[in-house]
Amino acid sequence: MAKQTVDQLSAPTIPPRGKGARLLRKLLRQWELHLLALPVLIYFAVFEYSPMYGVQIAFKNFMASMGIWGSPWIGFDHFERFYNSFYFWRLFGNTLGIGVYELVVGFPLPILLALMLNEIRAAWFRKTVQTLTYAPHFLSTVVVVGMLTIFLAPDNGLINRILGLLGVESIAFLTEPSWFKTIYVLSEAWQSMGWNSIIYLAALTSVDPQQHEAAAIDGAGRLRRIWHINLPALAPTIVILLILNAGRVLSVGFEKVFLMQNALNMPASDVIATYVYRTGILGAQYSYSAAIGLLNAVVSFILLVTVNAAARRLNQTGLW
Repeated sequence: MAKQTVDQLSAPTIPPRGKGARLLRKLLRQWELHLLALPVLIYFAVFEYSPMYGVQIAFKNFMASMGIWGSPWIGFDHFERFYNSFYFWRLFGNTLGIGVYELVVGFPLPILLALMLNEIRAAWFRKTVQTLTYAPHFLSTVVVVGMLTIFLAPDNGLINRILGLLGVESIAFLTEPSWFKTIYVLSEAWQSMGWNSIIYLAALTSVDPQQHEAAAIDGAGRLRRIWHINLPALAPTIVILLILNAGRVLSVGFEKVFLMQNALNMPASDVIATYVYRTGILGAQYSYSAAIGLLNAVVSFILLVTVNAAARRLNQTGLW
């Protein structure tokens, strides 16, 4: 027993291997990859996370002369002011209406386009269609709104000329509030449909051709093969992108809405982003506009978490 104790004492002690040591060895072993990712991490740290320091002005009565820390703390007063304001329900209704409208109309179109392009056998025709559908993505927002202004002009616009030939009275599309959401959503879908289909086309390349051959031998037609082979292959990608798009329902783009907006269509075109611009930039109400933007971000985050949880419950697919 004494000899065994001496042997145990004289045996070399092995240093503990904790999680920190294993993590350090892993970082050193893959230092090239981490060095490659370092610029991206620095970008997000500087431009995405460090500005969060200024979010606190949403709970303060910010005064530039006193600075962020010196401005008096007022809690949720700005949030209550916005909720009780005349514009609250109009802003949220317009923003949510445009976002849901865009999700319902714009989300399925890239999927349909990708499925149709995948079935084209003539390479030249497929490339031509892809080029024509991808091209609008590279047009600036100003150019797209300028095209809409020209085509939808009530006097000599192309659309109204066609309607005139059909015996329909001229319509002032850009000044009618009832037309604003439709014009915005359809033009947005036209501009982004081709570009958004790329990720679905990439997912379709993973489909084994032998599945289509076996289904064709069993007598399945093209539509049945698309439904039972291609769509299930796209399902995980569709769910992930649907979650991301649902989280951006309230993040309606400012530039296009602002360029299309005028005094006549304001009841339908006034969204949270344009209101924040008017109150924050033009009205210099920095704390109030920051509170509105923060509220919008929180609601978007809740939507993202809710849709992700529902997707995980339904088909075990989600962002986390």
